[in-house]
Amino acid sequence: MGLTAESMGAGAAWEEHVSRQEGDITVALAGNPNVGKSTVFNGLTGLDRHTGNWTGKTVSAAEGICTVNGQRYIIADLPGTYSLLANSAEEELARDYICFEKPDAVIVVCDASCLERNLNLVLQIMEITPNVAVCVNLIDEAEKKGITVDGDKLERLLGVPVCMTAARDGKGLDRLIERIPEAVGKKAYAPPVIYPENVERAAEYISELLAPELKGRIPLRFAALRMLDSDSSMTASLKKHMGISASVIKKISAYASGVGCGVYRECRECSCCGERIRDMIVSSVVQRGAELASECVHTEKEKYYERDRKIDRVLTHRIWGVPVMLMILLLIFWITVSGANYPSAVLFSGFSWLGERISAALAAAEAPRWLSGILTDGIYSVLTWVISVMLPPMAIFFPLFTLMEDSGYLPRAAFNLDGYFRRSGSCGKQALTMAMGLGCNAAGITGCRIIDSPRERLIAILTNCFVPCNGKFPTLTAVISMFIAGLGAGVFSGLISAAVLTAVIAGGVIITLIISGILSKTLLKGESSSFTLELPSYRRPQIRKVIVRSLLDRTVFVLGRAVISAVPAGVLIWICANVTVGDSTLLQLCASALDPFGQFIGLDGVILLGFILGLPANEIVLPIILMAYTCSGTIVEYEELSSLKQLLVNNGWDISTAVCMIIFMVCHFPCATSVLTVKKETGSVKWAVLSMVIPTAVGIILCALTAAVFRIVS
Repeated sequence: MGLTAESMGAGAAWEEHVSRQEGDITVALAGNPNVGKSTVFNGLTGLDRHTGNWTGKTVSAAEGICTVNGQRYIIADLPGTYSLLANSAEEELARDYICFEKPDAVIVVCDASCLERNLNLVLQIMEITPNVAVCVNLIDEAEKKGITVDGDKLERLLGVPVCMTAARDGKGLDRLIERIPEAVGKKAYAPPVIYPENVERAAEYISELLAPELKGRIPLRFAALRMLDSDSSMTASLKKHMGISASVIKKISAYASGVGCGVYRECRECSCCGERIRDMIVSSVVQRGAELASECVHTEKEKYYERDRKIDRVLTHRIWGVPVMLMILLLIFWITVSGANYPSAVLFSGFSWLGERISAALAAAEAPRWLSGILTDGIYSVLTWVISVMLPPMAIFFPLFTLMEDSGYLPRAAFNLDGYFRRSGSCGKQALTMAMGLGCNAAGITGCRIIDSPRERLIAILTNCFVPCNGKFPTLTAVISMFIAGLGAGVFSGLISAAVLTAVIAGGVIITLIISGILSKTLLKGESSSFTLELPSYRRPQIRKVIVRSLLDRTVFVLGRAVISAVPAGVLIWICANVTVGDSTLLQLCASALDPFGQFIGLDGVILLGFILGLPANEIVLPIILMAYTCSGTIVEYEELSSLKQLLVNNGWDISTAVCMIIFMVCHFPCATSVLTVKKETGSVKWAVLSMVIPTAVGIILCALTAAVFRIVS
């Protein structure tokens, strides 16, 4: 099989596609969340899209190309969805793509270990198109649980191609792509589900009304069933894509709601009205799926989920679940903190050596002093600081976090926090987006797309930065190590720092819950919605792939954005540190102006200026502060925490300053990349501004209160 990948990134509105050629076959890849759909997509197209063992991983759509014997297949990876009833944006996108983009075939990926539930989606898609192929994936996982699926029998019963695969190992993918032409060639089929007589009769009546409008462009029966169960999103899509007249929609709505239609009265007498219609339609699909599964799925072990349940009794326990979660987080932070010190020192040393050579080369070339200063003391110093500080902890943290994600633990963490988020008026899925924010707040904000409710999605976006991103960890760790954990703790120093850092993260979660509750009762009023959270089976992580993908997809991606932000920041910082007005630099003048307010909230003007100039990237806040304290014209590097602590103490720092610094590092405006991401995700400058104002206001209040307490105590 020849695999190539030309592009990806078709957006939620499907406005971008890979370039088409005559003779291309378009294949949509659909399936429930957490069935290995993205892994199948990667295996077919060669696009190493990051995959994870938790619901909602695919929050946007992607396209790739698979070429077999000269035939190009455009593979469109749709968001994971449990049904086509469009209860969420992802379900609506998947349904509308299949209905209105008209792919040549649809591959429905199913989990072999829970085929009965997955067949519901298969049957719904078969109502839209006969051009379906079923990929029964994860057969290796199912076999471990004593579950086997008779693919040949399932194919006979469904009347569409069925392929058995273990996509993580590449098994069966060749056969799957070879059978796509069979799915493309199917012209007609019997209805996959037979509904009660009164539902069929009502659907037939609506089909007669829709026929002149749709003119065969999409299946009448599917459209009629969706309008019969009062699917408002489907009605809107039919109006948008098919141009159905308002008069026909009004007539169908009146019929479906039991108003002014003699034919409907007969249906009403059979108790087929309102929500009963949807219940009857859904129950018919579920019953048919159960019938198919009972004939094709065989279970050898009666308690094949017992291992997972035993583990879950601990990890999701109402008392022990959260403490265990904190212990896991503590372990990850301890490994990250302890492991990042040496490589950071090596990078600092190497970049320092290279910087001296660059300065010497510029001097030899007789470059103007201002140009040499901007290039070396400005841009180069900021860039190398960001890389030295960010790269080692990210290279450790992201693989560890991805291993936890790939094993299936992340949904358990969301389950443990679901009750707290519901009580705060938000959604349990916010726990997942919050976890993404630990790596990068911009990624967490983008991940908020998995939250269906627009109100709850906004709450998650506005509060995502209260959980510190990876860029804040170096400063938090340094301050904690110097002023709280102590410098003489020996082998336990890293463990104490990790424990305090874990407590800080827990504090950020508590603040997130409190602010979410306030927003849900004021600016974004509403009740919390329910959501389906699947707890996937525990799986053995693919360690090699996890390491490679976490380094490339996350570490390099986040570092790249920080580097891009650091370039203009380096120029601005150099200008502020080297342009003088009278006897003071712009940096000193600005710090002096901010100092009264800074002292009031337990900080000082230099610290506040460091946060302001650190807007492009949180990693440069501390070096800006050091540069201002030393009156240096370039970013200051430090090799030992003891010398750094002495410098800070000499400039008025004490335990009160350190605590307020930690609080403000957690609660202040997000970086420029995150703010721009908020603007992009919400389409509103207002929400982007509020994403900066809300955390900063919280930080100011908490710091002022903390400083006041320390003054009283002292």
